[in-house]
Amino acid sequence: MMGNLILSETIASHSPMNQVDSLVTSDNSSFLDSPSVQDLSEEFKNIQDAAGKKVAMIGSRDLSMSQIKIIEMIAFGLTVAGNTIITSGGYCGTNYATIKGALRGNADRLKVVLPQTLQQQIKEVQDQLIGVKNITEHPEWTHMLLADASRLCNQEIIYECQQLICFLYRDSNTLKDSLKYAHSLNKVVTTFYLD
Repeated sequence: MMGNLILSETIASHSPMNQVDSLVTSDNSSFLDSPSVQDLSEEFKNIQDAAGKKVAMIGSRDLSMSQIKIIEMIAFGLTVAGNTIITSGGYCGTNYATIKGALRGNADRLKVVLPQTLQQQIKEVQDQLIGVKNITEHPEWTHMLLADASRLCNQEIIYECQQLICFLYRDSNTLKDSLKYAHSLNKVVTTFYLD
């Protein structure tokens, strides 16, 4: 089950175009019944349709197992379709699931941007990145707090992509800032609200 996962896709104008569990307006009010499985399948197909795109996937670390599996499937499908996935390192949550799915799909289509260096990552992250061929490190950010370096890392990831897929809770201010940044660059933004 997907729980309360809500999808909102916008193209720089901030207007909702798609939904998963309910239609969400800009003021976060919900209406309409849940879509059918066919509707949900069509929404995911729309994400996957345009092969050859650079798609950034970022989001929360706090995910259920079913949400992790969904993110893995999205990353898998996108890389198999010929898209390049850009994400950051992480031992849990969105980045972990994205890396795992992309490695199963097509490891050559995965780019991981680290907020600092590989050596500064915990062992679990280093182990997960063993099969990743395209890793960007930032030794110039080693003097920064990880939160600040991660903010810059997300901005780099968003700058490089054509489309951003973000998994977040409504109180995730850092990720909301990332969404604003993506909109300011006129990126296609697909938002999955987890609450």
